[in-house]
Amino acid sequence: MRRALLLATIMVCAGALILGGAVVPVQAKTTFVTIGTGGITGVYYPTGGAICKIVNNKRDQYGIRCTVESTGGSVFNINAVLAGDLEFGIAQSDRQYQAIKGEAEWQDKGPQQDLRAVFSIHPEAITLVAAEDAGIKSVQDLKGKRVNIGNPGSGQRQNSIDVLEAFGIDWEKDLQAEQVKAAEAPSLLQDGRIDAFFYTVGHPSGAIKEAAAGRRKVRIVPITGPEVDNLLKKYPYYAKAVIPIEFYPDTGTEDIQTVGVKATFVTSAKVPEDVVYAIVKEVFDNLEEFKKLHPAYSVLTRENMLEGLSAPFHPGALKYYKEVGLMK
Repeated sequence: MRRALLLATIMVCAGALILGGAVVPVQAKTTFVTIGTGGITGVYYPTGGAICKIVNNKRDQYGIRCTVESTGGSVFNINAVLAGDLEFGIAQSDRQYQAIKGEAEWQDKGPQQDLRAVFSIHPEAITLVAAEDAGIKSVQDLKGKRVNIGNPGSGQRQNSIDVLEAFGIDWEKDLQAEQVKAAEAPSLLQDGRIDAFFYTVGHPSGAIKEAAAGRRKVRIVPITGPEVDNLLKKYPYYAKAVIPIEFYPDTGTEDIQTVGVKATFVTSAKVPEDVVYAIVKEVFDNLEEFKKLHPAYSVLTRENMLEGLSAPFHPGALKYYKEVGLMK
């Protein structure tokens, strides 16, 4: 894998260093792991940082040094993990499902059999942000508008397309579709270069706050109706979600009804069992501390962190879950 298994194992002596006749024990190796996340204004990036913070607190015990990399999102992270360029990645639950089933971006490659689930994290709502002056009050109002659906390689792009199709909108014909990263969308909206953008994200989100803080007033548009019920029947990884208006008081007065997925933590079958075990143990044993690192984690429990996962569990994760009675 990357950097010679990019768990880049650096051998330091043969277990001890002799100084002035004394034998001084030293750490035999340091294992470097990198977590692929997303844009720095989303929740994936701080989520990777939160996991690394918990794990790095015990680096003397485990010999693991964890770092975070900002990436293009779910599809990129899954492919990079499978290629050995990343040890771990954060990916939407729908993208995990599609990869393990050989669907969507993986249709030509087939099922990605080396993909492994570790745990799920925060819920992610499909968030539709629109400028008030664009007259967009529902998904149907997007026809003929300039809308960012997300960059290729991101999970949110397919979410946008799924929602549009559910409402009978062809993104290639009925919209002036932009396909840029979510981090770029707020400035495009404020500059008048787009009318609305989709963003699948945990809340509160820095990008949504940025969009709501400019001179151009914005609203978060509900994604509701019978079209949503049909969407849920078609795709098992979607679920109804609510965006609390308290996070974005300048955009309205009521909580926003929408649909969403879950953020999941994935790895490869090739990553060593002891590394995965150590990371799962530290996050789960310190869950209350972990939940304080971002408001999006407030709903997490050890039980719901095992939901929304389609790929087989990594043996290192299974070992921990069986030890603590979460699995038999």
